[in-house]
Amino acid sequence: MGLCDLTFVAKTDPSPGELEKRLGYRFVNPALLLEALTHGSYLQDDPAAGPHNQRLEFLGDSVLQFVLTDALYREYPTEREGVLSRRRAVLSKGGFLTQMARDLGIDAGLRLNKSEEDAGGRNRASILEDAFEAVVGAIYLDSDLATIRQLLLTWYGPLPARLAVSEDAENPKGSLQELVQPVHGNSALRYAVSATTGPRHARVYEVEVFLHDRKIGTGGGSSKKVAEEAAARVALATLRADPA
Repeated sequence: MGLCDLTFVAKTDPSPGELEKRLGYRFVNPALLLEALTHGSYLQDDPAAGPHNQRLEFLGDSVLQFVLTDALYREYPTEREGVLSRRRAVLSKGGFLTQMARDLGIDAGLRLNKSEEDAGGRNRASILEDAFEAVVGAIYLDSDLATIRQLLLTWYGPLPARLAVSEDAENPKGSLQELVQPVHGNSALRYAVSATTGPRHARVYEVEVFLHDRKIGTGGGSSKKVAEEAAARVALATLRADPA
């Protein structure tokens, strides 16, 4: 079951057992899960409530980076280091981890004080990212590297599919270049403005992208950059459907 399979979960404050079901892991030491869910603000009202999650977040970040590095190295045996690094960055960026925390129900289990809760802390990206990494660290300490590796790869689902969605959305021109480069080389793509409309203060650009002499996409936008990205997204869909 991958990440997308978990998004239906209702966001109600779960018991530790319910959250463990969502994670797919039952803790030998439940105190580690409680620590992973404890934001620093919670201890302002109750200093005796136990440690907050920053140390586990520190550990979990390193575990996550190692698991992703190992998985990408094995998934792409001929890929260059720079490409692997960029792909790892996509899979471990803040926004991605924030959504993972929401999809797994970690947000609902967070322990925050009232001030942080009222300020929207349960939905704050930085808090959710830290909590996700803290949960990773907690499971690693409670089990072993093999267990957290299997869980992470289950949560992520197939890495190529996850990367395709993320990279296409964030950097469509880069994704298109990576798609064509192995077969056609570095200089096969060409972008050209085909039309400009609208008044000077509200220009709309239309851009076409060519693979050698074949037009593979057209896009529009309020700037050349936006239009090129739109054309690249169309081109990605075109080449994946008909690479010839």
